[in-house]
Amino acid sequence: RIGRLVARVALQRDDVELVAVNDPFISTDYMTYMFKYDSVHGQWKHHELKVKDEKTLLFGEKAVTVFGIRNPEDIPWAEAGADFVVESTGVFTDKDKAAAHLKGGAKKVAISAPSKDAPMFVVGVNENEYKPELDIVSNASCTTNCLAPLAKVINDRFGIVEGLMTTVHAMTATQKTVDRPSMKDWRGGRAASFNIIPSSTGAAKAVGKVLPSLNGKLTGMAFRVPTADVSVVDLTVRLEKEASYEDIQAAIKEESEGKLKGILGYTEDDVVSTDFVGDSRSSIFDAKAGLALSKNFVKL
Repeated sequence: RIGRLVARVALQRDDVELVAVNDPFISTDYMTYMFKYDSVHGQWKHHELKVKDEKTLLFGEKAVTVFGIRNPEDIPWAEAGADFVVESTGVFTDKDKAAAHLKGGAKKVAISAPSKDAPMFVVGVNENEYKPELDIVSNASCTTNCLAPLAKVINDRFGIVEGLMTTVHAMTATQKTVDRPSMKDWRGGRAASFNIIPSSTGAAKAVGKVLPSLNGKLTGMAFRVPTADVSVVDLTVRLEKEASYEDIQAAIKEESEGKLKGILGYTEDDVVSTDFVGDSRSSIFDAKAGLALSKNFVKL
């Protein structure tokens, strides 16, 4: 599903050209249906979508090659003119496995998940450290992309001594619609649509990979909740420098209008989760939802 949403975004941008997609499990007709109708983001209305043949989709007049190959190294990306591949299966997340795409002619691979050994980059945080010779990178997780920009602002301005994060996370595809066996995570096997399910997350620790100064200072947990989209990060930190909550608000607002514009947002509106469905920003700071216990201890 991440791949479909990446394709939706790519087709609406002028600086990205979608040339090919790969899915070994569904037909082109079914691919068209799944692309056109989305339960969260609604119906696709930007181009007329048609099947030209079993290996080609038409988005308006734009032809997109369709592959149905299970082994990444057998996908002929070069034939379709693909330079960059988004690896969004959740299966090939380490460097060696993701490198299989390079054998088919891809020049760069971006993994849409955390990776144990590929360099991780979060836009707004450490993308300036990217070097052209890197051909496989990870974009970390959605939670890390939400947490890291906020943590960077707070750490740069006030210093973080230590912190705990809780994410209240929307349902994901790995969860169960009814109670089913889940040998590695017994709670994760419980029905997603009517339970609050405590879960582990490596998102807070991953911040230490993109912000080395915070390595070992953050950890956290997750609650999976019965919502379809939009998640919350709750960051509780001890600060090195004393700061009022108003000082923190001002710092985040300034960054959201400056270097982090379009990445980190700021709102004082009385918003709820569905107000952010489809928002392109990585992280939106809810100024009214946070609080301070003292000038060194805050919840954001």
